[in-house]
Parts: sequence; structure tokens; C-alpha cells
Amino acid sequence: MTPVTAFASESLVQSVDWLTIAPPTLTAVVALVVLVADLFVPEERKRVLGWTAIAGLAAALALLVPLRAGDRSTFCLTADTEVAACSYTADTFTLVIQLLVLGGALLTALLSVTETREKLPAGEYWFLLLASAAGAALLPASRDLATLVVALEVASLPAFALVGLKRGDRMSGEAALKFFLSSVTATAVTLLGVSFVYAATGTLHLTELAQSLDDVPGQLQTLAEAGVALTLVGFAFKTAAVPFHFWVPDTYVGAPLPVAAYLSVVGKAVGFTGLILVTVVAFPSYADVWGPALAALAALTMTVGNVAALRQLSTRAWSAVRLLAWSSVAQAGYLLVPIAAAAYSSDDQIGATVAYALMYAVVNLGAFAVVALVARRHPENRIADYRGLYATSPAAALALAFFLLNLAGLPPGIIGLFAKVTVFSAAVDAGLGWLAVVMGVNVVIGLYYYLRWTALLFRGPEGAVLRQPAGTAVPHTAPAPITLAIVLTAAAGVVLSGYPQIALRFAANSLF
Repeated sequence: MTPVTAFASESLVQSVDWLTIAPPTLTAVVALVVLVADLFVPEERKRVLGWTAIAGLAAALALLVPLRAGDRSTFCLTADTEVAACSYTADTFTLVIQLLVLGGALLTALLSVTETREKLPAGEYWFLLLASAAGAALLPASRDLATLVVALEVASLPAFALVGLKRGDRMSGEAALKFFLSSVTATAVTLLGVSFVYAATGTLHLTELAQSLDDVPGQLQTLAEAGVALTLVGFAFKTAAVPFHFWVPDTYVGAPLPVAAYLSVVGKAVGFTGLILVTVVAFPSYADVWGPALAALAALTMTVGNVAALRQLSTRAWSAVRLLAWSSVAQAGYLLVPIAAAAYSSDDQIGATVAYALMYAVVNLGAFAVVALVARRHPENRIADYRGLYATSPAAALALAFFLLNLAGLPPGIIGLFAKVTVFSAAVDAGLGWLAVVMGVNVVIGLYYYLRWTALLFRGPEGAVLRQPAGTAVPHTAPAPITLAIVLTAAAGVVLSGYPQIALRFAANSLF
């Protein structure tokens, strides 16, 4: 063996730290266990599959504790290199996002227990949810473009099936098709961009890319620029940034409510995590390109999302879900602001996105949990159906009011207010005064529709009882899993409002 061949073979040897990769690995293993068990578990005992999935997600969350130092990496090249070249890194950023996505998947699983018992095929549903969660947990740890794209697709592909899992429902099938076509387009664009970047630099590791893009030969400069632009466009699809947002409202309405909640939080976290990794870690030398582009996308996204949410008619079928869908588009605009700001100052700004994402995940999942509860009485889920909710379900009404006020950024939702202030400060500190002004205007627009819905909860009901569709059974008690999800999200919101530094401390320091 020649010295050159020996060096090449040695450089391909990678170390594996099994504890480091344990959270996504355990989630994937439980998904396979549930899929196989579904073949043998009788129909009357299918609920066991749901509680197995919940236990698996809780165990995956517990495995984050031994990694809390945030100093572990694995799948690293053993050859000496100028920079660390690892494919999987469990740093602070990774652990926070894994906490968000696995916690979001766990709350989604709680919301899904009743749905799978009554409407959805249990085995397929739990397998798809866990498989998607495993991909979402893998993505923030990915530090090369190949692993990043694989994790992105592992998180996305099961989500297509989850959206269309309501058999015989035309809206569900249409929603799944729109979601599939938009995501496939995004994947194609991303893969084309990644191939261009690899052709120009000869490496896939993000840390090596950051150095290689600083010294691209002149004849490959255009290829590298095109690759960077296409990669960013692909991730903009995944984050539902305008104008790549068209699939969101119909997908949320057609999907089962727990799946809509999952997409609004975990799906969005996946897109933003990938966007952060490719911009701040891999493409910092092109900050003068992606910074202005993301700032413009942020302004456009928050404006379109808020204006569309403002126009929702309270008497329109599924208007509550549509409002939350457009609200999630607007929130995506706020989440883009610190990423854009990082191009003008430093990657310290990324902490503001993480802090805002934590707040948004808690309160948005809580809002969807209450919406899922109300949907049991009012399947068409109009905003008007929430009128007088306090008179019939005071705890649910108070919880929803708290969640909506957090999304609006008003007390007693202190964490919502602080998160918005943090994002606003990131824009100002980066010299993006115009973007801060646009954000301020949009926050005011958001106040109107959030407060309008909140006020409706405490108005007197029309007539002696709330309007009910003919022939619809009205449960008088909330299912225990949905109640638990509401309690957990409300408790987390209260804790974060009382001690906002738990989330906001991530805005003070760089996470990389």
C-alpha cells in the first residue's frame, strides 16, 4: 500500500460515540418497534402503541441530560485537518433544538392518543410520527451537507403521509398533495444547490465549507454563488417563508389537528435549524448575499402572514385553524429577523431565534391543544364557535387566552413580550432599523386579531347553549391526554413568563 493510499483510507475512518447519537437513534428504534408490534397487537389493544411511542419520546428527552455539557461530537474524520470535521455534533445549539423537537413531538403524541383511537390507523400513525421526529432530532446535530439533507428528508417524508392519513377525506388528500409537491420542489432545489457547492469546494463538512468558500478559484466562483443561492431557496420553502408559503393554510386545515400542530412547531424548527446551519456555519463568507435576502424575506413573510390572518372571517369553516396557520407564517417572519441580523453583526444574534422558537413552540402547541379540544364539540372549528367558551369550559378559555396573549406579546404572556423584544433588539443592534419598524407595525396588526379572538372567549354565548351541528355528540369531559397537553404547555408558559431568562439566556451568547 502506497503512503497516499494509506492516508486516504485512514482519513475515511470515523469514530462513533453511541451516547452522543442516542436521542434520535432511540426515537428511530421505537418507531420500528411500534411498526412491528402493530402486526401482532389486537385491535382493541392498539392504544398500547400510543403509550409506547410516548414513553419512547420521553426516554429520548431524558437522554439529553448526559449530553448537557454540549461538548461531544462523533462521526469525525481521524486525519489531521485544519478545522474539526465531524458529521454529528451535540453542542448547545443541537441540544436546545433537540429539546424543542422531541418535546414538541411528545406533546403532539399526547394530542394524538384520542385521534388514533377514534379516527386514524394507530400503527401507521405512530410509526410515521416517530420516524419524522427522529429525522427532526438528527438535523440540528448534522454538520455536513449530506447528513443535513438526509435528516431533512427523514423529517419531511413521513409528514406527507401524516397529513393525508384521514382516509376517504378529500381535503386531507388535497392537503397532502400540496405539501408533497412543494416539499419535493424544495428538496430538488436544495440538492441542486448542494451539488454546486460540493463541485466548487470539494467538501461537504460545514466547517470546511466555511474556509473553502473563502478561496474558491475564479472559474468556479459563479458555480459556488449559484449553489449558495439555490440551497437558501430550498430551505426557504421548508420554513414557509413568503413566497414559498402557499401550501400552509390548506395543509393545516386538511391534516389531522395534531399533525397541524406538529408541522407548525417541529416542521418549522427543522426548516429554521437547517437555514441557520447553512448560513451561519457553512456560508458566512456570503453574508453580504444571504443577509439582505433574508431580511427582505422576513419583512415580506411577517406582513403577508399577519394581513392574511387579519382577513379571516370568524364564521368561515375551519377559520380557527386557518388563523393559526397564517399566524405561523407571520411568526416565521419574526424568526427570520435574527438570522438576517447575524449577517450584519455576529452569530450571537442566532440566540434570539432560538429563544423565540422556544416560546413559540410552547404557546402554539398549547393553542392547538385547546383547538383540538373545542373541535370535539364543533368539528368545523370556526372562530365563532369559541364565543362564550369561558362559560362552558373556563379552564380551557383561560389557557387559550394565555396562549394567544403570548403570541401577541402582551402581559400576562411575559415570555412572548420578552421574545419579541429580543428579536427587535437583534434587528436594531445589527443596524436594520427599517426591519425593526416593519416588525413593529406587524406586531400591532397581530394584536388586533389575537385580541379579537381572546375577547370572544369571554362574551356571553348566543342562546342558552353553544351552537352545535345537528347530530354531533357533545362530550362534557376533556380526554385526559389532551388535558395533560394543555396543562403541560400552560405550566411551561407560566414558568417561562416568570423566569424568561431560562429561554432568553440563549440570546446572550453564541450557540456555536
